[in-house]
Amino acid sequence: MQGYCKTADLGVGCGIPTQSISLKSGDYVLDLGCGAGNDCFIARSLVGEKGKVIGLDFTPNMLKKAWENSDKMNYNNVEFRFGDIEDMPVATGIIDVVISNCVINLVPNKKKAFDEISRVLKPTGFFSISDVVMNKEIPEKMKSRVDLYAGCVAGAIIKEQYLEIIKNSGFDYEIKKEKEVVLGKENLLKFLSEEETEEYLNKDIRIYSITVVGKKIQTTKKSCCNNKKCG
Repeated sequence: MQGYCKTADLGVGCGIPTQSISLKSGDYVLDLGCGAGNDCFIARSLVGEKGKVIGLDFTPNMLKKAWENSDKMNYNNVEFRFGDIEDMPVATGIIDVVISNCVINLVPNKKKAFDEISRVLKPTGFFSISDVVMNKEIPEKMKSRVDLYAGCVAGAIIKEQYLEIIKNSGFDYEIKKEKEVVLGKENLLKFLSEEETEEYLNKDIRIYSITVVGKKIQTTKKSCCNNKKCG
């Protein structure tokens, strides 16, 4: 894959957001939760020297690795910033495309995250986000299991709720890819007891990786109707 950096691939993604969209030369791209920078480098290979890619992460160690990998790639238009997805250190309306790979599920306030995505995007901007969703809530007594939340289901919410948040943040959206993530009984037993595992399986809880592409809904101002009752 063009732009792929082996040392930047941490193997923790749940999709390839750049595969579901067409990035063009000169685009400004923002990668949320960039980690060691792999998706940033793939995006850079597509937007070229005229474009720019910003990687955002709130883990200093990841940012350090991202900068080290960037030096190896010898790109001068890839930048990494420390910051929170719920309050991005990015100017309003300057981004053409937002990408993210299995990170929004970790954000506590997902509505605020998508509102921020809307804020930084240009009026014609769009996003491509790969993430994890579920069909049902995990039983409450299992939510406190640290090992469970260290995996791919950390912070994941019900699919319909996720999509409703996207809609309420002012986006039209389309699910480009969807695949069930099967944990299996053997894996479940690594962090749940036998009884809890059976309960989990009996509730038919299903986990899905999805890639969603969303475009900002265009709003137009109504012209004056020259009627005294108007307005």
